[in-house]
Amino acid sequence: MIARRLHDTAWFAGLVVLSVVAIRPAAASVGDHFQPVSAEELAMKSQPQAPGAPAIILFRQVDRDDQGNHEFNYVRIKVLTEEGRRYADVEIPYSKEAEEIKDLEARTIRPDGLVARYDGKIFEKTIVKVKGWKYLAKTFTLPEVQVGSVIEYYYTCKFKGGFPNSHWILSDELFTKRAAFSLRPHSGPGYTLGLTWSNLPTGTERPVMDKSGVYRLAIDNIPAFPVEDYMPPTRELKSRVDFVYKESPSGIDDYWHTIGKEVNEWLEKFTDKHKAMQEAVSQIVSPTDPAEVKLQKIYLRVQQMHNRSYEEEKTRQEEKRDGGKYNRNVEDIWKSGYGTGFDLPWLYLALARAAGFEAYGVLASSRRDYFFSPTVEDAHRLNSSLVLVKLNGKEIYCDPGDKFAPFGTLPWPETAVFGLRLDKNGGSWIKTPVPASSESRVWRKADLKLSDTGDLQGKMTLTFTGLTAIHERTEERNQDEAERKKHLEEYVREVIPSAAEVELTNRPDWDNPAVPLAAEFNLKVSGWASAGGRRILIPVGLFAGPEKHLFEHASRVHPIYMEFPFQKVDDITIELPSGWQVSSLPSGQNNTGRVVSCVMKADNQNGKVHLTRTLDVSFLLMETKYYGALRNFFQQVRSGDEQQVVLQPGLQTANK
Repeated sequence: MIARRLHDTAWFAGLVVLSVVAIRPAAASVGDHFQPVSAEELAMKSQPQAPGAPAIILFRQVDRDDQGNHEFNYVRIKVLTEEGRRYADVEIPYSKEAEEIKDLEARTIRPDGLVARYDGKIFEKTIVKVKGWKYLAKTFTLPEVQVGSVIEYYYTCKFKGGFPNSHWILSDELFTKRAAFSLRPHSGPGYTLGLTWSNLPTGTERPVMDKSGVYRLAIDNIPAFPVEDYMPPTRELKSRVDFVYKESPSGIDDYWHTIGKEVNEWLEKFTDKHKAMQEAVSQIVSPTDPAEVKLQKIYLRVQQMHNRSYEEEKTRQEEKRDGGKYNRNVEDIWKSGYGTGFDLPWLYLALARAAGFEAYGVLASSRRDYFFSPTVEDAHRLNSSLVLVKLNGKEIYCDPGDKFAPFGTLPWPETAVFGLRLDKNGGSWIKTPVPASSESRVWRKADLKLSDTGDLQGKMTLTFTGLTAIHERTEERNQDEAERKKHLEEYVREVIPSAAEVELTNRPDWDNPAVPLAAEFNLKVSGWASAGGRRILIPVGLFAGPEKHLFEHASRVHPIYMEFPFQKVDDITIELPSGWQVSSLPSGQNNTGRVVSCVMKADNQNGKVHLTRTLDVSFLLMETKYYGALRNFFQQVRSGDEQQVVLQPGLQTANK
């Protein structure tokens, strides 16, 4: 059942360390899948189709078998430069709940033909976990890797049941000389298979099914996939072929209508505990509370419940002790006091309805890894649960399954995405809202004194609001106080384009999403002002470090993608030494456009210089053809940040 599968699925990542043993001749042992290495491959020093590449993929093989629920992967890489040695560090991402990596073998073939293979204990570690998403990877370092080496590995990915929708990812960070893909589709009754593909290299033919019922695709010379800053998810951009199973050959509207009715039927049963929910509501709100206050109190109560999606990975002993228990309905969640990031919104839905509000469950698709479209018949991509509540004619989207999202604010991957609003008629498509840039600010306020030696010293406050606060709290959720202090101090050092001494002086509230995340610092920037003849020059871009090298490249391959609209607001007051005067102020900046703007102003305030700057970015996705204009905009921003306040020092200082 699609609803149960959506409820149970979680993605995660991990770490595997494999130790290396012996060096031996390049003869294949029994059971090996390694292919012979040619003298040409060992002697190769460059690749004409990938000039200057640090390494290339000589051969890649992906054989997927949906009948047997497994996939075989084989990769052979040629190291061409010293930089290419980094590909000895291999990372294989996977989902522990949905997949198992088996039969992993790896080796290095030196230029002289000798082979170094690895063997040893495998370790796993969860490295990222947010609202039910666990990102794991098996990683290992191949031995004896040098320029000219060939490194290769293979493994089998075993899927844990169901009808997994399959795909081939053709492109890679490296140029691929030759690749072969195959898929044996599932032959279960009542299912049909649809094919879609995107961004295929020019001249690539559509996959075809051979006489044995296997789809195959052989392809040569796949270009390297360039990685750029601020680009859409790589899964969205890489060359790929998708195989999607559906239960009937009916049209797209019928498919989603069926899915909507099925999931809604499951959700109504899951939330059908009206009496228990009314009793719970009476413990949370007062009858005299205004409607919005009731919704906020219920939201906060649900959000404060134990959220298992934010737990560290359980040991097998702990899982065995818990007996694999899960909540069968919202009453179970309420009584147990815990839930996952996926099912806590359903408790909020039931409580809001019990409190008399019109509310709907919504299945949405996170845009963290790809952009979903309802034109694709793949319900597994609806991996986020939300609640839509109506209040005084206004629609409010809520996700109490996210530990750091305030009431009425969705985490950024759930904004601007399609969602299926569930009801008994099969549901309807909505698109979640995006907060205005002014709602997600990084606010940097500084009150500083300038010494007669050119040093700045004083107090600074760094405040994150909206989606910027959610982002910071999420990134640092598993860190202790010392690590969080280090993170914030490094953040400030990075925004100042000069050496700075930074010390956090307060304890920011990392746990309360209802308030901004505010940090206070003692700050000292040595030598910020410089002498220019008999004058002193002060650059205005004190916090302009992040924009100093932004979009410097003359050309761009991919669209420009921002996770969410935001503002950076600077408010800096600099007290001058006694007797010093402002000789001239910069003209400021008022560079405004439809989706980006930067306004900077400098004022003389009776012995103090007041600098303000607001950088506003209001777009999510910009086509590559507009990159030149965006690059030009940030060049103007940098020029504005390089402007200077000119001071006339006091007579005593000038005579030194």
